[in-house]
Amino acid sequence: MTFFYNIDKQTLKELIKESIREVLQEEQWLPKTTLIPYVDDEEQNEIDRQCGTPTDNEEEFIDMTDWVKNGNKL
Repeated sequence: MTFFYNIDKQTLKELIKESIREVLQEEQWLPKTTLIPYVDDEEQNEIDRQCGTPTDNEEEFIDMTDWVKNGNKL
């Protein structure tokens, strides 16, 4: 059974562009994630014991969200 959809050229073009954009984003992450070594629970617990957890060090971090969103203006 064949289905025919009435879709205008611009809508089809936007759909294809978005699909290609998603594929490219996925492909960009692949090399980055393969470079991150696997850490099992035991090893992570040892790291946490030696270095602390991110929540232990919250006061050492500065929230830069506004700085990034406003183009380096605080």
